[in-house]
Order: sequence, then C-alpha cells, then structure tokens
Amino acid sequence: MILLAIDTASTLCSACVYDAGAGRELGRSVEDIGKGHAERLMDVIAAALETSGKTYADIGAVAVSIGPGSFTGIRVGVAAARGLALALKVSAHGVTTLSAIAEEARAAWPTRRILASIDAKRDEIYVEDHAPDGAIVRGPVIVGVTDAPALLDGERPVLAGSGASVIAAGADPATFDLAGGGATADIAVYARLAAAGRAFNSPPKPLYLRGPDARPQDGFALPRKAS
Repeated sequence: MILLAIDTASTLCSACVYDAGAGRELGRSVEDIGKGHAERLMDVIAAALETSGKTYADIGAVAVSIGPGSFTGIRVGVAAARGLALALKVSAHGVTTLSAIAEEARAAWPTRRILASIDAKRDEIYVEDHAPDGAIVRGPVIVGVTDAPALLDGERPVLAGSGASVIAAGADPATFDLAGGGATADIAVYARLAAAGRAFNSPPKPLYLRGPDARPQDGFALPRKAS
C-alpha cells in the first residue's frame, strides 16, 4: 500500500510518500515556512508525489500529524488529510507529534523509557511518556514547567523533543539522558507509525491540549450601535 503522510504541526510543511509493504520512503518534500501552511501544503504534497513517481490515484491511505503543536497548522493538515481521504476513498489516520518524536528517539535508544516533550511556551510543556516497549504510559498532557522534575520519577528516561532542554534545566543531570530534538519528527516517522497501525485516531481529529493563543484585538473592534 502507498501511504501519503502530512505534517503541518510546527514551522515545517512536510509530505512524504511511503511504501508500507516494503517499509521504505519513495519521495518527500519539506519546507520550513514558519506560517502559511494552507497556502503551501498542496504544492508540497505535489512535489512529494512527483519525486516518488506516484500520483494521487496510487495513494491507499493518508496519515497526518494531529498535534500538539501549531493551532492553525494542525487544522490545515487535518482538514487536508480528511479531504484527500474522502476524495480518494481511502482511510485517514492521525499520529501525535509526541509519539513521532518518541519513535524517532527510539532509533538511538531502543530499550529505554522515552519522555517525549514539546515546549508549549507560557511556562508549559506538552508531554507523552513511553515505556521501553513503546507503550504510552502517560499523555499526551500539558504540564507546568515547575512540575517537570516529577516527570523523571521511575525508570531513568531519555528526554526527547523541543521540551527536553526545558525539563533538563530544572532537573538533576543524573536522573535522565538527553536526546533533544525539535517540535516535530522527521516526516517518514509519521508514515512508519501509521503503516504499522500505531495511529492515535482515525479519522484524524486535531489534538488540542489548550485553547488557541489568538485573542481579539481591541484596537480593531467596531463600536456597538446604540439601540
């Protein structure tokens, strides 16, 4: 089966075409755009298909990062994945960014507990705790930075993701190993997890652990008309 994976949960706009039967990537396109995923995503998907030598007609399933991450980016990716799946009459599957981060770290730390995290700003961290066998034992959740040291209780974890340095800053170095990383994983990791049946939900839905950061701007508010 040919699987299309999409990730728009961070500053990256990524797509990958993956052969699930052979377990290998066929083509990809990745752009670090910051914002504007809605404007770029379909072109990125087209570029990934072109490099893979495949067309939309070849796609047998779609996978997408569902967050946590960029509020708007997640909405764009999930909407695109569901729309493509509907149009192509194939299944769509959601994978959390934290699961992908943990899976990426496991390549270097195959028998260890992985604590995947993303810096959520505002003194908060998104966290997902994975046992040595890969099972999720906690999360995905959002915790305060001051509560981060308590996450290290139990078997010594490997800290992975953009939140790793935040957790490490307030903890005893003897209580963890540091893998580090960014706010998302390589796009092929999302494809691999979906192909292995390790999706978080299907059909995919955005995973929001807190409300959007956007707030109304008072300076642009129109005055109410007198009744």
